[in-house]
Amino acid sequence: MKASDLFIKALENEGVEYIFGIPGEENLDFLDSLRRSNIRLILTRHEQGAAFMAATYGRLTGKTGVCLATLGPGATNLVTCAAYAQLGAMPMLMITGQKPINSSKQGRFQIIDIVRMMEPLTKSSKQIVNGVMIPSLVRDAFRLAEEERPGAVHLELPEDVAGEQVKNWHIFTKHEIRRPDADKQALDEAVVMIKAAKRPLVLIGAGANRKKLFQPLQKFIEKTGIPFFNTQMGKGVVSCESPLFLGTAALSDGDVVHLAVSLADLIINVGHDVVEKPPFFMHEDGQKVIHINFNSAQVDEVYFPQLEMVGDIATSITALTKKLSGQLNNQVSDLLTIRKKIKKIIHEFDEDDSFPMLPQRIVADVRKALDKDAIIALDNGMYKLWFARHYHTYMPNTVLLDNALATMGAGLPSAMACALIYPNRQVMAVCGDGGFMMNSQELETAMRLKLNLVVLIVTDKAYGMIRWKQEGQGLDDFGLEYNNPDFVKYADSYGASGYRIEEAQALVPLIRQCFSQGGIHIIDTPIDYSENKRLFPKNLSEVLND
Repeated sequence: MKASDLFIKALENEGVEYIFGIPGEENLDFLDSLRRSNIRLILTRHEQGAAFMAATYGRLTGKTGVCLATLGPGATNLVTCAAYAQLGAMPMLMITGQKPINSSKQGRFQIIDIVRMMEPLTKSSKQIVNGVMIPSLVRDAFRLAEEERPGAVHLELPEDVAGEQVKNWHIFTKHEIRRPDADKQALDEAVVMIKAAKRPLVLIGAGANRKKLFQPLQKFIEKTGIPFFNTQMGKGVVSCESPLFLGTAALSDGDVVHLAVSLADLIINVGHDVVEKPPFFMHEDGQKVIHINFNSAQVDEVYFPQLEMVGDIATSITALTKKLSGQLNNQVSDLLTIRKKIKKIIHEFDEDDSFPMLPQRIVADVRKALDKDAIIALDNGMYKLWFARHYHTYMPNTVLLDNALATMGAGLPSAMACALIYPNRQVMAVCGDGGFMMNSQELETAMRLKLNLVVLIVTDKAYGMIRWKQEGQGLDDFGLEYNNPDFVKYADSYGASGYRIEEAQALVPLIRQCFSQGGIHIIDTPIDYSENKRLFPKNLSEVLND
């Protein structure tokens, strides 16, 4: 069997559905083998778009997303996405080509050491030097990509290895690996700490969103009556409809949800991931913290839990629920009073008719126009903080945002992957004008795939978040403004439908119209960022006493 055929056979054994990418001449044997398989090639317009789609596939399904690029510039275009998947804990395999390793007639043309380049950005980066090694390397790559903590892996397939004949090959059978349970003594200590707490508070982090913990966590919260909040990447694990939900920690400190954090004497931190900005700062004389996660806590100056329950999160939460019989004898009424104040602040400008639109109104209108199971994929910009804090979620993985690498340019490709995987659900990309233009060429890919997708572009003709930081440091407004194409004409040039919002009242009906029609729609929505100061209340105690 040809080595490239064996590679595809190993990928089929792993259940691969799609390979996203741009092949080069060094991938031609692999491409021909792919042609004869049941795996679908999703050809993109840039390697970055392919890898963002692959990473999002991994994020949504828990299975490894696969992307393909050639050597040299094709491989270097994957670097940002490797970091995106690695920091964001998204299982992804990158396959790159290389010149023949046994002989070469092209000198060093396009050759860089891709394996070493990828090593600091991945869980594993290896070159395949012999075709017979392919099944074991592929099986191990998928194992590493998917086990906690998930991330990126890389395999390099040289041109001559891909074309060689392989004898005595063997495909390795997949098997499920059960994660260990938390230590019984740690469980008993956690029960004692929770029962002794007067104002306990649950924090749901990114790790909880990866493993579909909706039911165990919901039962724990309902049975114990403990209020909860979440990080940006923990949104949706438990529905915001719960009367115990306090909000999202969109900032590290000084946000309205930190009113509750400051009053809590115990924080039960479920799925904490250190790559996210800290949702609260610990102090030596502050509240106690229980760390519940697959891995032990990475201790730093602002995070040093007093107890760690290390093991399968779902099992740990289920065991805690059984041990804590009935409602606890605590005093969470103070925390629930704060919930009302937080909701008042969040919804204060939901119906504001000013134009350009306030971010609060844009978030409220998007939520109003979408189904509960709709998915929004956020690019990175100032609006991401507003959506993180104000947008209500009812199901896991219905808000995809990146609070790890926090790279621009990922919103559109991520939304495209969502639309491909869930063709019957509403999918919206929310991008700033800066982030949208970084991978806007993938509109052609979206059109070719006949996806149903709405792209909301919030336009301020500037790198708004950096401008906000610039202003916050008392610096002059300089170097962050640019011009945009006419987004309506730009959409039309791809065969998509384009619209420009000219009054606040037009957004909700337009979004509903776009989804009812199907296809690709681009909505240019001017935004007024003068409201950014409201992300930081001047005095949290004043809000508390209001």
